[in-house]
Amino acid sequence: MASTFRTCSIAVLSSRHHSSSSIHSLSLTKGQAFGCKFCGGIGFHGVKGKSQFPVLSVATDINSTEQAWRIASKESHRPVYPFSAIVGQDEMKLCLLLNVIDPKIGGVMIMGDRGTGKSTTVRSLIDLLPEIKVVAGDPYNSDPEDPEFMGIEVRERVLKGEQLEVVFSKINMVDLPLGATEDRVCGTIDIEKALTEGVKAFEPGLLAKANRGILYVDEVNLLDDHLVDVLLDSAASGWNTVEREGISIAHPARFILIGSGNPEEGELRPQLLDRFGMHAQVGTVRDAELRVKIVEERARFDKNPKEFREAYKAEQEKLLQQITSARSFLPSVQIDHELKVKISKVCAELNVDGLRGDIVTNRAAKALAALKGSEKVSAEDIATVIPNCLRHRLRKDPLESIDSGLLVIEKFYEIFS
Repeated sequence: MASTFRTCSIAVLSSRHHSSSSIHSLSLTKGQAFGCKFCGGIGFHGVKGKSQFPVLSVATDINSTEQAWRIASKESHRPVYPFSAIVGQDEMKLCLLLNVIDPKIGGVMIMGDRGTGKSTTVRSLIDLLPEIKVVAGDPYNSDPEDPEFMGIEVRERVLKGEQLEVVFSKINMVDLPLGATEDRVCGTIDIEKALTEGVKAFEPGLLAKANRGILYVDEVNLLDDHLVDVLLDSAASGWNTVEREGISIAHPARFILIGSGNPEEGELRPQLLDRFGMHAQVGTVRDAELRVKIVEERARFDKNPKEFREAYKAEQEKLLQQITSARSFLPSVQIDHELKVKISKVCAELNVDGLRGDIVTNRAAKALAALKGSEKVSAEDIATVIPNCLRHRLRKDPLESIDSGLLVIEKFYEIFS
């Protein structure tokens, strides 16, 4: 796999596309990004009013030692397949990397055949997540500098002029099981304690843990409707509000939503599908030699995970450094007004509802330019990401046989040419 990661070409058009237009590809060598080797597989609202009760978080006491515990127990965790060792599936890997670089893209929906490495790829991303500043002991991973990502308690401490203790922590990846209860997802309130002691005893749930991190839902198309409603509410507002018996507690819940599933097992609700910034389609590898290579690599990992991970350690570290550099470089990336107009024209002529398509395409193109180390977005950058940003936003036509991604790229060439 390492050889394929040295030089990567991402073809924008599918091989099924029979248009006479030339196929755009994005090819990058090892030395193009940030003056270093480029590897790893892709080259290139608070609450209204005030409560009469003080707020107590049960998780605050135990969270202060969580950072040290994570470091101590890291080696005892189940070994994760290295991201750099995954063969093929460049579209899925690119979408994941762009969301790590710019979390405001809005997440990824990965749909494809069973056994194509969807969940393996997503979970392998955990090794590449950079560190962020968080307030020590805060169960919501509050940002010490950005009020939008601060919990209510931290914000009150800032207003009082208290000095916040800041630590660096890796971005969280939280799995949302299909059988999770709503209380486990949203958090629970101890009503008895609130009534007898006048204290809101709140135990944060998975949404609190996922704040400023990644929330991953495997088989998202099988998720219960009541949990889908919870995700929709949090994704829309960026806050999770727990309402029970006249008591209200809210906390920030801004996360990268990643879902995966098999379209044969059921469709995803349109409201939730639209909340995913990008959509990646994964197909089964048909090349016999490539299939053999995947089988052999997996066998090596199963035989000795530690040795296998060690073999890819250098590539993993380089890719992590590349992602960290791209996150720092992102604010300086610019996109010309003319290109913005053309992106919006593509969306308008494809009858894309709303403006999320325009916003996500602009963000994804800038993230890709940052990944390449370029200060300006090019048409090639847009061509690479626009099918993933718009294909799931097109209106469904039961009589249409052509892939929606090809419809997007055809319209792109028509307007950008």
